[in-house]
Amino acid sequence: MESKKCNYECPFEGALDVISGKWRGLVIFYLGREGVLRYSEIRKILPKITQKMLTQTLRFLEAEGILDRKVYPVVPPKVEYRLTEKGKSLLPILDSLQEWGRENLF
Repeated sequence: MESKKCNYECPFEGALDVISGKWRGLVIFYLGREGVLRYSEIRKILPKITQKMLTQTLRFLEAEGILDRKVYPVVPPKVEYRLTEKGKSLLPILDSLQEWGRENLF
């Protein structure tokens, strides 16, 4: 098995980088809830995200192996996003963060 070079000082730092920022965790969270979403559906769920930021976020998460992008050969193009097994493994962590927020912020 080929090992991936780690660019982080510790595993926590790397994990935090994947879900950090305003949008990455939210995209993962909603894909986990919905299963499969198209680009336009993600934009509806996150209306304040810009087109550029959503594209950057989706590309980053795809490059990290968190989500899978499937393009259908139709006109107009149909693109769907879904979590990979690696991405699904983040859901319990995000659920815990949601529960913490519910208990401590509301």
